[in-house]
Amino acid sequence: MSTTPPTATQPRPPSSAAGYLVVFAIGLLVGLVVVVVLLRTLDARKTWQDRYPTALMQLYQAQMAQLSGTLASNRCASSDVLPHLQTMRALSNDLEAAFPDLRDHRGFVAHAAGTRRTLDAALATPPADCAGLRTTIDAIGETCGACHQDMRG
Repeated sequence: MSTTPPTATQPRPPSSAAGYLVVFAIGLLVGLVVVVVLLRTLDARKTWQDRYPTALMQLYQAQMAQLSGTLASNRCASSDVLPHLQTMRALSNDLEAAFPDLRDHRGFVAHAAGTRRTLDAALATPPADCAGLRTTIDAIGETCGACHQDMRG
């Protein structure tokens, strides 16, 4: 009995590694879909009260970015700056409402009042030039930074 070695015309048996790879890829895809569905379900359960603190802080950031953009473009007239300061002042009225867990915290209440004081001062005498706007932006940034440092730990 002689065995002949396989020739080029005889096909090789299929490798089982290819099958494992296909099963792994399908499992990975199904797992990814399940994770996305779960995350979207959890996110959909959030109410406006859950989203409000983040939304308020994002609006503050947007107004500060627009003030900084105004400064960078050298358009520092009061008419360009005042709408952003007014919006920030209106938003600051809701600080305690947005963070109900901190509503009775003395430090947070003091920082919220300080933010309103800083914005009231900026609105009482709006910056007339870019140097004044830089000072106003720095004052608002210091007020916000002090609160974040104290409240976040």
